[in-house]
Amino acid sequence: MRAENFDNFGPDAMIDAVETALGKPMSGLAAPLPSYINRVYELQTVAKERIIAKFYRPGRWNREAIEEEHCFVLDCAADEIPVIAPMIQADGNTLGETGDGIFFVLYPKRFGREIEIIDDDGWRRLGMVIARIHMAGARRKATARTLLHPLKTTAVEVDHLLAGGFVTSAYRDQFKNVAGRLLDVIGGMFEDREYIRIHGDCHRGNILERPEEGLMIIDFDDMMVGPPVQDLWLLLPEHIQKCRYEMSLILDGYCQMRDFDDDSLLLIEPLRAMRIIYFLDWCSRQIGDFKFQNNFPDWGNDAFWRREVADLNSQLSIIRAVENLK
Repeated sequence: MRAENFDNFGPDAMIDAVETALGKPMSGLAAPLPSYINRVYELQTVAKERIIAKFYRPGRWNREAIEEEHCFVLDCAADEIPVIAPMIQADGNTLGETGDGIFFVLYPKRFGREIEIIDDDGWRRLGMVIARIHMAGARRKATARTLLHPLKTTAVEVDHLLAGGFVTSAYRDQFKNVAGRLLDVIGGMFEDREYIRIHGDCHRGNILERPEEGLMIIDFDDMMVGPPVQDLWLLLPEHIQKCRYEMSLILDGYCQMRDFDDDSLLLIEPLRAMRIIYFLDWCSRQIGDFKFQNNFPDWGNDAFWRREVADLNSQLSIIRAVENLK
């Protein structure tokens, strides 16, 4: 199925696909869950078993890339790391495919609330569970996933934004200039670093607290190959200069399980700049979606790009200040 027809793929077709994949009769429940990229539904079998079905938007990930996501999560589950592993379908695989060529995966429903960090031990617990994920991540390669390197990913994203005409003419040169300077400054900082399978989007919204069971890490959809510090800085409430105490606690927990390269902390603010550009590129690929237009009505106008260019210039100044403190 072509991506432009994906929004017409309705609940009835989803229920039929899941019913075939599980070999179980389904009830009529099909409750949509929030997701900008994919189509995610909560379904229910006739036996009252709740299932979460994720249908991947065509064109984003190929089969190999999705299977590498599933492999990573299954590796974590095998190590008894608290994740939600994909279900094995009737054909013995975790990845299903509809007759229209849409890939999908099924998960058992799990309840939990977003984590609240109320004391030092809370930060240490985060460090320990992320370290365990990285121990699993370091055991295999992933060749079809994003490689988190400014000259491999960010440069491509900048080119797409410029070539696609997404930056308004009033700010095109300014955006090109600040993005180029950023890449010049940070490009060499990512050489000779450890690169492993990582979660990639490990903010606190993707960490659940389950009463009497502890933490659970969810949503490996953006799993990538990158430096381990990427999965740590997103947990922080502020820039690293203001969160050194919290980071020290995270690393206290992390290093109980796995060694950490302290020098890689210098990558945090470059990674923040890369994430800004990544999100701009991500948005540029969603502008045709009606949900995106409703949620981001001012995306892409002159005022928008004025703010983004200012943010990138500010981030570049922060990176240079941190570099000068070495």
